[in-house]
Amino acid sequence: MEGKSHTNIVTEQFGSRARAYLESAVHAEGEDLRAVAGLLQGAKDARVLDLGCGAGHVSYVAARYAASVVAYDVAPQMLAVVEEEAKRRGLANITTRQGAAEALPFADASFDFVLSRYSAHHWQNFRGGLQEAARVLKPSGRAVFMDTIAPAIPLLDTFLQAMELLRDVSHVRNYTQAEWEAAARAAALTVVATKLGRLRLEFASWITRMNTPPVRAEAIRSLQQAAPAVVREHFAIEPDGSFTLDTLLLELARSE
Repeated sequence: MEGKSHTNIVTEQFGSRARAYLESAVHAEGEDLRAVAGLLQGAKDARVLDLGCGAGHVSYVAARYAASVVAYDVAPQMLAVVEEEAKRRGLANITTRQGAAEALPFADASFDFVLSRYSAHHWQNFRGGLQEAARVLKPSGRAVFMDTIAPAIPLLDTFLQAMELLRDVSHVRNYTQAEWEAAARAAALTVVATKLGRLRLEFASWITRMNTPPVRAEAIRSLQQAAPAVVREHFAIEPDGSFTLDTLLLELARSE
């Protein structure tokens, strides 16, 4: 029997949960969104790409400062939510386009800023997505990627990927900071600044947001309960299953 493509899996997983991501406090708030606002201060003529926009939280911030924002995502249901919410907020400078990160339908050097948040760990071709981001970025532009990242220690890395995949079958990989920086260099992008953080995820809402089947939610809890002390300590696993992940904000420029 022929299986589904990865793109179809991502679209199904997130399309049906678009409204939940719009209403998610984890996605609607954060230091990284404030960092985006700071970066865009004074950029009133800028054209911005929100790559893997999801429910559009980066787009809503960027639209307050930039001339135009393209909210780009593989899931049409997500884009419908962005259009509805942008209209509700009176943000007429947001437009939407559908497609995958690895094949952007834009000309070279189209954008002053390429922004992407909590998206890259779903890309089928991580390096290809970064190369496309670099291609559409203007020579004087900036790219900012914000994502949860994997620890460099293999035991911790394996545990994180297992939890993520059980929760969401569209998950590909959380990358380490070193993997992010190596992939950026391979895409001819130079690291301008990095910022590490921690993000607490409340277990019940984390599972509900993705509509994880009970059998897989129970498997995650079983993994957590059986985890060695070093894993429980790093992820700050709580009695109810809530836990904390490492995050990275990476500001990049095109290499000379």
